[in-house]
Amino acid sequence: MPDGGRVRVMRLLEAHGLRPDTDLGQHFLLDENLADLAVREAGAGLGVLTAALAREARAVHAVEIDRRLEPALAEVVARARNVQVHWGDAMRLPVEELDPPPTVMVANLPYAIATPVVLESLWRLPDVSRWCVMVQREVADRWLAEPGGRLYGAPSVLLLLAAEPTFRRAVGREVFTPRPRVDSSLVALRRTGPGPSPAVRSLVRAAFASRRKTLVNSLAAAGAAKAAVAEALERLALPPAARPEQLPPAAFPALAEALAWPG
Repeated sequence: MPDGGRVRVMRLLEAHGLRPDTDLGQHFLLDENLADLAVREAGAGLGVLTAALAREARAVHAVEIDRRLEPALAEVVARARNVQVHWGDAMRLPVEELDPPPTVMVANLPYAIATPVVLESLWRLPDVSRWCVMVQREVADRWLAEPGGRLYGAPSVLLLLAAEPTFRRAVGREVFTPRPRVDSSLVALRRTGPGPSPAVRSLVRAAFASRRKTLVNSLAAAGAAKAAVAEALERLALPPAARPEQLPPAAFPALAEALAWPG
């Protein structure tokens, strides 16, 4: 990793008297080349990634919750007139109202919110066609898990119903300050279809609420009649004792339709 990018970030922190707030999941990216790679593979914090995006995009929406970073971020993007900074919690931001509507998501996400932010963007941001996000390696493993594996679950199904992975790269802990205690992955995705409907989302979450149960029992616990679930599985040529982790993503929308599952 080039020393220049590391030095610039460390000087920026020092100049503004900033210390990363690990309670907010802050691990600032030091490697500017990695930021450029994230932008390329997709096709805020201290602004390393935001600045890279501003060089390539017509408009950038940057989201940051920590107001302490405002002077530092303003310094980094001072010449970028195409950047709008939205101060607040990314989980509560009315992203449907962003103007212009985002078409690409590139982010170094706090690991605690990575999955809900990306999953909700599938249906809340229908114009987004590509993603490139930095996440905990275990999160990436769960997102991209295949049916039958122990990591395959609701996030895997919901993500792979609307997108496919196009790139993945392991990222060392040394490219962040402070160093996280977990390994990271840079993951790029391409949209393949619309986000799952509310009914499909509801059914998938009910199905995986208890991994040890069969689909018949899991969905019955969520209010479905066992006989109706068994009949739907039979019509779809699925085993009567199937467990949710045995089904490919495409089977869940079909099951939701067969059961007229409520949204």
